[in-house]
Amino acid sequence: MKKTGLLLLLMMTATFAAPQQSTTAVTPDADGIVHTAVNVPFVRFQTPTAADIYCAGFITKDRIPDANYVNGGLQTPTATKFEIGELVYLAGSGYQAGQLYSVVREIRDVNEYEIYPGQRKVLAAAGRPYGEIGRVRVVDTRSHSAIAQVELSCDPINPGDVVVPFVERPPVAFHVPGHFDRFAPANGKLTGRIVLGKDFDSELGTGMKLYMNMGSNQGVKVGDYFRVVRSYESTLKDPVESLSFEAQTSEDTQVRPPTFEADRFQKTKGPNIHVRDLPRRAVGEVVVLNVTPTSSSAMVVFALEDVHAGDTVELDDQQ
Repeated sequence: MKKTGLLLLLMMTATFAAPQQSTTAVTPDADGIVHTAVNVPFVRFQTPTAADIYCAGFITKDRIPDANYVNGGLQTPTATKFEIGELVYLAGSGYQAGQLYSVVREIRDVNEYEIYPGQRKVLAAAGRPYGEIGRVRVVDTRSHSAIAQVELSCDPINPGDVVVPFVERPPVAFHVPGHFDRFAPANGKLTGRIVLGKDFDSELGTGMKLYMNMGSNQGVKVGDYFRVVRSYESTLKDPVESLSFEAQTSEDTQVRPPTFEADRFQKTKGPNIHVRDLPRRAVGEVVVLNVTPTSSSAMVVFALEDVHAGDTVELDDQQ
C-alpha cells in the first residue's frame, strides 16, 4: 500500500513538473508578422558618449591643412607618444593661450587589402580617412613653438599629427528601447554603404565606429539612425564567405539533396536554391556622429551579429 501511494505521488509530481504547452493563439499583425524574440526582438540601443563623438574619425574629400602640427613634447626625444595630461609642442602659427585644438591624422591601411570587392574605388569617391587622435589646450605661446596640454587622448599623439581649431559637436539623443524588425523590407528611404571601419576593422560590434558614403549632400545629419542590412547575394559575392556555399550542406539520408546556385550545365538531384530568393536580413543599427559633404561617421548602437565593412545601410524610418 505504501508503495502504491509513493508511485501515485511520483506520477502526480511528474505531471505538474512537465512543461505546459501554451494555448495562446499566435495572431499576426496587419503586415502579416507574428512577433517573436527571433524575428522582432526587443532591444536596447547604446548611447554614444563624448569620447565616442570626438574620437570617431572621419572621411573627407577636402585635405586638412597641415601647416600646424605637433613637433614634440616635454620628454622629446625619449618619448614619441603623448597622452592625457602631458605637455606637447605645436609648430605653426595663430595659436592663442587658453584655446582648444583638435589633433587629427591622415591615415592609411598598411595591409593594402580590399575587405570587399571594389573597396578602393568606393573609398576614393568618399574621400580620405582621418583619425581623430585627441584634443589639446594651449597654455603658453611665448616661444617659437606653442606649448599645450593634452586634455583628451583617443590614441597616443605623435609628432607630425596635424592640429586644427576645435569645433564643438552636438550630443546624440537617447534612443528608447524598442522592437527591431530583422526582416523588414526596403522602406524606400536613403541608402548607402559602410565603406570602412575605424582602424580598418572589417567586422564591427556594438560601440565600434564606421564610415558611410553619404553625407550632408544627401541630407544626412547627426543623430540619424541607419539600419544595417545584408543580402545573401552579397555573401555569395564575398571571396571568403562564399566558400561556405561550396561545402556539403545536405544530410546523407536525403534522397534529393539541394544545390546552391547550380548552373544549367550542372546536374542536380534535388532543388536548385537561388540565394536571391532568400530574404535580406537586418544585422544591426548605427547612429551618425559626424558628417562631411560626402561621408558620415557612425557608431554601432546595436548588433544582432557582426556588422561588416561593405554592408548596406538604410535610413531608419523609426527615428
